[in-house]
Amino acid sequence: MRCSTCDAPAVIDQPYRGAHLCASHFRESVEERVRREMHRQLPRFGHGTVAVALSGGKDSGVALTLAHRYFRRRPTVRMVALSVDEGIDGYRAGTLKAARALTDSLGVEHRVVSAEEAIGTTIDRTASNLPGTVPCSFCGVWRRQLLNRAARDVGADALVLGFNLDDLAQTVLMNLVRGDLDRLVRMAPHRVRQPGLVPRVAPLALIPEREVFLYAQLKRIPLDHGECPYAGRAARNLFREVVWQLEEAQPGTRQSLLKTHERLVTRFLAQEASLAAPERCRACGEPAATELCRACEYLEIARTLPSIPETS
Repeated sequence: MRCSTCDAPAVIDQPYRGAHLCASHFRESVEERVRREMHRQLPRFGHGTVAVALSGGKDSGVALTLAHRYFRRRPTVRMVALSVDEGIDGYRAGTLKAARALTDSLGVEHRVVSAEEAIGTTIDRTASNLPGTVPCSFCGVWRRQLLNRAARDVGADALVLGFNLDDLAQTVLMNLVRGDLDRLVRMAPHRVRQPGLVPRVAPLALIPEREVFLYAQLKRIPLDHGECPYAGRAARNLFREVVWQLEEAQPGTRQSLLKTHERLVTRFLAQEASLAAPERCRACGEPAATELCRACEYLEIARTLPSIPETS
């Protein structure tokens, strides 16, 4: 196949838009889509601090690289990369090494938050003591809370996440299937500030997962290819497979799911419905939809186990 824009050999096909692109035009396509999303999600942002959640994988690595590219000519914008060490042996050490290599190459400040130090436990320890619970359930809520706290600590005005098109489409479908409209309208990217939460930005929202991977390869972005040992038990796997099948049968399904999300959020905003979590957690003070946030619910369960210490 030849590039749809020039006569060079194509490196990727895009069934959802009926195009093939060479390496050069593909990179330009990704960078332009991300530039537009940054401009749309962070309009007129010329001064302040932007935090980037950096796991060391392809998505967060590309998000940091392109966010750095977007803000590099704005000396009044400070960038800080934030990584969470959840305590997963044989996995997290490699991703943190890749994260450090990337931040060093870009000259971006990098901070690592330890779950052991912040909440008094690790994912491995909790998983071994709660064998009937899918580790992704408590890992996700703890990681999100730790990222939010770390972003607040560095004075961030926004938190960039590496969610790609596939991730967001899966999340929309998951919330629709579960009938969780409140969570659906509160998901990233955030269009309004929610009290206590650093607004989330998702610059890769229009970039399919395989295009993120190809961009990372073409740009030689340092990343770790390892998979979390608990990933196979995640509930998201079913929705990932469903979205893949729908996209193969009906190209553009992922974009349609995102448009559904946009329309629902717009309708809620037009009705002046609150998108913010209505309560504060009685234990940690973080935003919560109930008296006790999910992160603290899991911590209370974990702390009933004799091998997990209390934290002050």
